[in-house]
Amino acid sequence: MTVRELVEKLGLHVFSDQSGLENEIKSGYTSDLLSDVMGHSNQGAVWITLQTHKNIMAIASLKDHAAIILVKGLKPDDDTLATSNEEKIPILGTDLQTFEITGKVYQLINKQ
Repeated sequence: MTVRELVEKLGLHVFSDQSGLENEIKSGYTSDLLSDVMGHSNQGAVWITLQTHKNIMAIASLKDHAAIILVKGLKPDDDTLATSNEEKIPILGTDLQTFEITGKVYQLINKQ
């Protein structure tokens, strides 16, 4: 599944990096603790978090994530958006709570 397909199926908002919408999603990871994500998420994951600061892009780039989903209507910082565009890792958004969007992403990824 591509990031674009995920966006369309879940009605996610795309905050940045249109070119990264063709990134392939291989798995998902939900956590707000950066060290946890750095230590346990996989390449190609879509990362679900409430963190909005620039450090999320450092982790997503290091782990080669497909995209980041921000929950609860949160919006990324300007520096975060700029880095997202440079790294070609899209930042997406939803008004849903973490639990709800994680379940929806899990169901879609496991249908593949």
